[in-house]
Amino acid sequence: MEIEFRVSATDAFCRVEAPLRMETPPDRGLQRLAEAGRLRVVDSRSGQRLEAQWHDGYLWCVAPPRQMSGRLVVQPSSQPAPVRIRARRDRTTRQILIEEEGQTVLQYNYWTVDRPDRHAQVTPPNRIYSRPRSDYIHPLYGLAGEVMTEDWPLDHPHHRGIYWAWPEVDYRGERGDLHALQRVFAYPTGRYRVTEGAVFAQIEAESVWRWESGEPIVSEWAVIRAYCRTGQGRCIDLTFYLTALKEPVLLARRGTNLYGGLNMRLSAIGSQRFVRHTDGKQAWAGAFGVFPGGKRECGLLIFPHAQNPHHPPDWVEYPELNWIQPTFPASGIRHELQPGKPLVLNYRLWIRPGAEPSPDLWQAQWQAYHQMMGGNTA
Repeated sequence: MEIEFRVSATDAFCRVEAPLRMETPPDRGLQRLAEAGRLRVVDSRSGQRLEAQWHDGYLWCVAPPRQMSGRLVVQPSSQPAPVRIRARRDRTTRQILIEEEGQTVLQYNYWTVDRPDRHAQVTPPNRIYSRPRSDYIHPLYGLAGEVMTEDWPLDHPHHRGIYWAWPEVDYRGERGDLHALQRVFAYPTGRYRVTEGAVFAQIEAESVWRWESGEPIVSEWAVIRAYCRTGQGRCIDLTFYLTALKEPVLLARRGTNLYGGLNMRLSAIGSQRFVRHTDGKQAWAGAFGVFPGGKRECGLLIFPHAQNPHHPPDWVEYPELNWIQPTFPASGIRHELQPGKPLVLNYRLWIRPGAEPSPDLWQAQWQAYHQMMGGNTA
């Protein structure tokens, strides 16, 4: 049994060793092999063999650093592919970890995180923002174990690593602030699933946004997929599904024109540099320097997907706070969440070794991400 796939933009995939996704036909025999991990991908011209992982109807692999022909053949394998990257719930913290070769890649704080001891050091006017919270990523680790994010900073104690939240959440004519943890909060429902394999580990988790009275107003599913590291770094894909439950809920940036959306509070970076790029639909940004625990430069880059509503985003940054984000929604807009109609937002993070990459590498990652997702790279 062999199945051939044709992949375009192979040069972009190989230049950044990006993930590849191939839709598998509805063949029961093929699915049994896939579920057992006994499929491999072979480049028909060079004979390169790539470890593969099947998940929800797709076969995944990571492009090699050498050029591919663009004609890939899926073949049965006598042995299952090894599990290289895992996701599990930590028994001590109760939070969900993604690990590769025994090293933590990230921690998803799904369950409520209580105030730390240093809460007492927060100035009295800011203690209103020092609230228990959940549904965010921290720590995120670099390739050499650097701590790339910060939680509970004394200057803004509501900042919490990588989190998706809006400062203006309107419901029934009243306003809450999911960003600063006022009146509306995300709570775990306990429904989550973890996936592990040769190519990626994934967390899928459901939270419910509740108004201060406890009334549920929004259903949220967060999907966090971290791929195995390569010589070009590590990709982490984020997808969020937000659906109003009973009545419309409006999301907006602060004052409708400042910050709001996917927030990134980074740790203190030595020789910090922020870079941004927007040209038509192509948009990306990043922070570079020496992160805590590291000795060499590295970077964290973010690529919003062009199919996100209101794309391209504005870029908002506060270098003095080590904080950057692609905004959502557009300036002056209050985006309406409706019952039964989920808002879908997609982003790629790229942890990159070394100093800022050349523009052609940013471009290659953009192309590979959009080609994988089936989007337009123009």
